Amino acid sequence: MLDNNTPSDTDKSVRPKMQRPLRWLWLAVAVIALDLATKYIASSQLGYAQPVEVLPFFNLTLLHNTGAAFSFLATHPGWQRWFFALIAVGASVALTMWLSRIKNDEKLLAIALPLIIGGALGNLYDRLVHGYVVDFLSFHVAGWYYPAFNVADIAITLGAVALIWESIMGERRRKKAANASH
Repeated sequence: MLDNNTPSDTDKSVRPKMQRPLRWLWLAVAVIALDLATKYIASSQLGYAQPVEVLPFFNLTLLHNTGAAFSFLATHPGWQRWFFALIAVGASVALTMWLSRIKNDEKLLAIALPLIIGGALGNLYDRLVHGYVVDFLSFHVAGWYYPAFNVADIAITLGAVALIWESIMGERRRKKAANASH
């Protein structure tokens, strides 16, 4: 009988499952803690919508986002709060299940998934407790302002980029390994 973690001698394409992949969830917890701490500091130290210039192109500006990324659906009457909360919970559960099944050679995936989970849960906390997401990082140039964001948004973005990178490079790596074994 074959162990799930040991490739068979007849099938060299089987990749061993990572031992204890859910241990990577510490990264999600760290993202949530950093996100909530920075949002608390921003909320207690900044006046609402009053920019504090840090650099000529960067301000700390406390804003409340009732929508999603880039204030998508922010002008709707409130249903989006629960819609985005449901998406965050569903995505976090699905990504945690995916994380539990990753393989040994998918280390970047082991980092990407908890980053996204932590970011989603950090923003979920805001939606459920406040009814909006606290944003405070504001970049601008020549009168154009990028939508304000927070640490959770950074984690989600970095996780998504890492996920895309892993899907491209991981597939190349697996094809190369498969060709080398033939």
